[in-house]
Amino acid sequence: MAVSMTGFGRCETGGEGFTHVWEIRSVNGRFLDVKWRLPGFLRCMETTWEKTVRKFGSRGRVDISLNLEVKSPELLGVTLNEPLAVSMISQLETLAEKYGQAYSPDFNRVLGMANLWRDAGAEPDPELLESLGKGLEEALAEWRKSREAEGVDMIRDLKDRVAVLSGYAEGIAQRIPEVLDVKREALRKRIQETLESAGAEFDEDRILQEIAILTDKLDVSEELTRLDSHLQRLDEVLDVDGDAGKKLDFILQETFREINTCGNKAQDTRVSRLVVDFKAELEKCREQVQNIE
Repeated sequence: MAVSMTGFGRCETGGEGFTHVWEIRSVNGRFLDVKWRLPGFLRCMETTWEKTVRKFGSRGRVDISLNLEVKSPELLGVTLNEPLAVSMISQLETLAEKYGQAYSPDFNRVLGMANLWRDAGAEPDPELLESLGKGLEEALAEWRKSREAEGVDMIRDLKDRVAVLSGYAEGIAQRIPEVLDVKREALRKRIQETLESAGAEFDEDRILQEIAILTDKLDVSEELTRLDSHLQRLDEVLDVDGDAGKKLDFILQETFREINTCGNKAQDTRVSRLVVDFKAELEKCREQVQNIE
């Protein structure tokens, strides 16, 4: 069953010395585009974790954020560059003494200087990584579940709309023979009047030939056959597991091409109204399909 590209997932868990919360939000997109918001020392895990994300989704713009609270500083793998901090404070003391000023370092400001902190370069704590990996998978599973639930509603709505489109197509198919009969009779009458006014000889074969040419120009039976095939294919794809969004989008493009040709060829007011209604409903389908993976 097709799933939506819009969804949300969340998982809160932790271990000894840390707690963490994963949150995942997604909207529609042509390809899978993952945006991470992670603590600096965990950015090395983006590539590995993105492989996990691809097991749960293949399209959409996905924002994944991690709120990590670490109670044990050893887990962070971050250390203060103490020699640099001492050197900076010493320089400031010398500068203050030169101008006869007393200097007392503001350690709160020192702690906020990013260049005084350095990554130890070691791998993050294995226990922390294992817990984060499991938490991410649980959040992704919830994200997938929410997308599947929305996908069920979208598929139901699309099936109803495809049924409406089939009704419009049937109305066009029923009207076309009437249109052809009216056009044939009008053409026959017009030719006869033209010949009589010109005093020309009446040629039944020639009239039949002209009528045949007109009928061929107005006939949309081939377009209606392909249109019916596309609508059947839409129903089939909606029932198939896996990525359906791109297939549905392509089929809708082909459907639009056929119904547009019908409207251009038929040259009938009632058919034109049905074509307009068909296109309006088809556009609603396209809006829905844009959000299917």
